[in-house]
Amino acid sequence: MLKEVKKSLESSPIVKKGDYNYFVNPISDGVPAMKPKMLRELSSIVKKHADLDIDKIVAVEAMGIHLATALSLETDIPFVVIRKREYGLEGEQQVYQKTGYGSSNLYINDLHACEKILLIDDVVSTGGTLIALIDTLKDMKLDIKSVVAVIEKGKGKEIVEKETGVDILSIIKLDVIDGKVVIEKTIED
Repeated sequence: MLKEVKKSLESSPIVKKGDYNYFVNPISDGVPAMKPKMLRELSSIVKKHADLDIDKIVAVEAMGIHLATALSLETDIPFVVIRKREYGLEGEQQVYQKTGYGSSNLYINDLHACEKILLIDDVVSTGGTLIALIDTLKDMKLDIKSVVAVIEKGKGKEIVEKETGVDILSIIKLDVIDGKVVIEKTIED
């Protein structure tokens, strides 16, 4: 079922950023071009494995947006984007996130206590973003039904689960070995 997604990941160019082997892929970077079939494959998997008894899909800017859009179109569930820009709207929550690549603030709007949500993001590698978001969403009294990280790289998933007590649904676990993306496991395995 993940045929196009796997093919795309396995052919990802690798860019060296210091000591870090960074894979470039439509899911995580928006380049090369995203094939609609990949989004359909990913939406289908999320629909099959995640709890969709929810009020909203919540995406993290920027690379969670296309994933949330595809899932929203498939399910007719509205989505909201956690942004990197402050708007100053009433009730806006600021989240400080620190990852292996840097740190910044994120801003949460239009989420309200007791709403049931699914949080979706492209990659979990260090876990910094998801830990900060999950902790804040819990503090906001949201009912986190599912957290989805399409790609799992490194120990980030384990770290997030240990730190937050929330299970992460990862669709593909991969690593970069000898300059190539190696898929270690998929949700279908």
